[in-house]
Amino acid sequence: MSAEIRGLAMDKKSRDELIVKYCPFVKNIVLRMAAKFPIDRADIDDLVNVGIIGLMGAVEKYDAKRNVQFETFAYLRIKGAVLDELRQRDWAPRSARSKDSHIEKALSELQKELGRQPEEEEIAGYMGVSIEEYHELLGDARGVSLLSAEDLPPDYLEKHSSAEALESLQNDNPLRNLLGGELMAGLKKSIDALPEKERLVLSLYYYEELTMKEVGRVMELTESRVCQLHAQAVLRLRSLVKDYR
Repeated sequence: MSAEIRGLAMDKKSRDELIVKYCPFVKNIVLRMAAKFPIDRADIDDLVNVGIIGLMGAVEKYDAKRNVQFETFAYLRIKGAVLDELRQRDWAPRSARSKDSHIEKALSELQKELGRQPEEEEIAGYMGVSIEEYHELLGDARGVSLLSAEDLPPDYLEKHSSAEALESLQNDNPLRNLLGGELMAGLKKSIDALPEKERLVLSLYYYEELTMKEVGRVMELTESRVCQLHAQAVLRLRSLVKDYR
């Protein structure tokens, strides 16, 4: 834990110095989110400012007695502030969410019909669009997430305090805490069933923590193609793990 935040009481000068010190941390978080979500580059500075407000809140609310590192606590506050701002702006319009659901439905139906993972051409044909139009739909779906608050057990927030959730991020696998054993096993099985390129995209992006551009360089693909493969992989997983929820 940083020495300057060990104490619970700080004067205004110390707080200001701490906020300035962690401003690059805020920008890094926002830039990583911008690589994942369809965020306009022109909005980056605004979102950094929103993240700094989240950082200020973290400085004010942080309690060292909870034995959670400040960086972990600040990360969640910053990311939460940015996500709240994006929700208020409705960054994922209804039309985009509708496209996500149509692709997911097509994947689910084809998987049942074919007994295997469908190829892109088969998905496009099922949806009645050209492969180019299908790729455009995947581009619109680049911000789709595998899990949402709706996927949490109904009583999760009642059983686990914010402090416990934060501590779990430090000491355990947070995904394991959120998912039941059956769903976790189903998710692993579903990932193994993905096409090789999509598995590699997920591995490089989530485990190696490369950006989409860096993943593209490794795989010798354009950044937009990597985004398409990422969106398609996530939508495949959503359709596959539904039976385990």
